[in-house]
Amino acid sequence: MRETKRGIFSNAVLKNIAYITMFIDHFFAVVYDTLVQRLQSAGYGIGNAQQIYSAGRAVGRISFILFAYLAVEGFSHTRSRKAYLFRLFAFALVSEIPFDLAFSGKSFDWGSQNIFFTLFLGVLVLTVWEWAERQSAQMIPFCVAAAAVLLGCAAAYVLQTDYRFMGVLLIFAFYLTREKGLSVQVAAAGCVMLFGTWGANCLRYADSYPLTYLLRFSMREMYGLFAFVPIALYNGHKGRQLPKAVCYGFYPVHLLVLHQVEAILLNSAFWSVFMIGG
Repeated sequence: MRETKRGIFSNAVLKNIAYITMFIDHFFAVVYDTLVQRLQSAGYGIGNAQQIYSAGRAVGRISFILFAYLAVEGFSHTRSRKAYLFRLFAFALVSEIPFDLAFSGKSFDWGSQNIFFTLFLGVLVLTVWEWAERQSAQMIPFCVAAAAVLLGCAAAYVLQTDYRFMGVLLIFAFYLTREKGLSVQVAAAGCVMLFGTWGANCLRYADSYPLTYLLRFSMREMYGLFAFVPIALYNGHKGRQLPKAVCYGFYPVHLLVLHQVEAILLNSAFWSVFMIGG
């Protein structure tokens, strides 16, 4: 943490902004889309529904940039790296069923894993990299560090964690540029977000879509660069933090709540009452 930071936002404020933008993103992904479909099937016209949906999801791009930045802040200042990794992994396990229920309607869906797995892999990579930095300038520590980055990215891709290897690389990029100026961080994050997402999309969809289309599609991640507005106002102070259980628990709890709301919207009895009331 640099002593020259003179912003007005504490670490706690950045977390709150990340939570709010994440909730907006997940609301539109889980609830809004279902609501629009049910209203349209009931004969209600919803103007600009797609544009509203896209705007809501664009706001959500801000959240992961902040979480990646805060993961590096947490890594740099935690008293115990092992405890930090354990918390991330434990909440990754706790959050998986709520994540799967919210986004696939299944209790277990191996096709996608929640964001805590991405954060865990990113911080694990930083742990190995920092260990290598403390070793003497030999080839073996450097090879171990480089292998950790590659393996972390590969694990994120194979496990299909949220944001996949782009997420791991973004955490790594924030770590490498943590003592640099804001412009360097913006450039590094922008390159990782654009080309990391494009690379992942090419690996998944190259047989179905032209590479130029996938590049344009990947550019939607660039909305996340608005996260650098609050980051630029970060003062480096911890601020008044909520209990760790609340901070970590918000993720699985809000997913369960959104899943329950979606379940209500999919319930025919609810719509029967709604139509009668209308």
